[in-house]
Amino acid sequence: MASLYSHGKVLLTSEYVVLAGAKALALPCTKGQSLHYEAQESKTLRWESYDWKNYLWFEVHFECSTLKIIQTSDPTVAKRLQQILQVARSENNLFLSQGGVVKTHLEFDRHWGLGSSSTLLVNIANWAEVNAFSLGEKTFGGSGYDIACGSAKGPIFYTRVNEFPKIIPVEFTPPFADELFFVYLNQKKNSQQAVQAFEVSKVTPSLITSLNTLTDAIATCKELKEFEAYLIQHEQLIGKLIGQKPIKEKLFNEYKGVIKSLGAWGGDFVLATGNEAAKSYFKEKGYTTVIPYREMCLDRI
Repeated sequence: MASLYSHGKVLLTSEYVVLAGAKALALPCTKGQSLHYEAQESKTLRWESYDWKNYLWFEVHFECSTLKIIQTSDPTVAKRLQQILQVARSENNLFLSQGGVVKTHLEFDRHWGLGSSSTLLVNIANWAEVNAFSLGEKTFGGSGYDIACGSAKGPIFYTRVNEFPKIIPVEFTPPFADELFFVYLNQKKNSQQAVQAFEVSKVTPSLITSLNTLTDAIATCKELKEFEAYLIQHEQLIGKLIGQKPIKEKLFNEYKGVIKSLGAWGGDFVLATGNEAAKSYFKEKGYTTVIPYREMCLDRI
């Protein structure tokens, strides 16, 4: 029997440029994903994945010795999972020497971009007793900040140093947290594709220095107006780098508060500043998933 759990993730600063070694402020979510494995005297592995409404959205049967797919409800998802299990076994040849049943449960909508893949990967790595960053690098790629958030107990500074993760717990407890909230843009962005399309060679040392300075300032800021000014600077830097207008200019130009993109620009969640009444602005425009900061993010260290 194995019971594992990992947290979802939000990348607050240095999106894209974290791939080039910039310091990022990353926030594990209060919600995540669990994995329960029950060993059986069997030559097959039955896998069941349940969403946040406890609906069985995916299932697959594997032959344990070869990890061959016997049958599945979704061949594309099954092949992706098969790849992860194969890499895990290549790093620990004792992994899955016995069959059984796996059940995973997501605590958030899998279309939200909060880490349905990274939480699964961290759980599988811990179950297989292999390095989660190595498993992630050989399957999904990316900077690895989402892997770090999976096991974190609170906010972290995350940096890739010579391809190795550097993780430092940080006390990020903004006194204006009640004036921060997350808005879902009603479309999921494929972060893996965004990472692959990003040209790391465009990143200059001066840009990394600027983002590192902003990350430190955002993490320690105690005044909302100052915090908002840093977010605007950050949006301008990343927008110029990737050749896109900030999301506020594109969709919410008349909004009184500040809006910052998170992760891969153009989908998933944005961070917004404003009071309780400001949330109705987004709902009236059809963006009905609005989550207060304190409900979304872990704040302990």
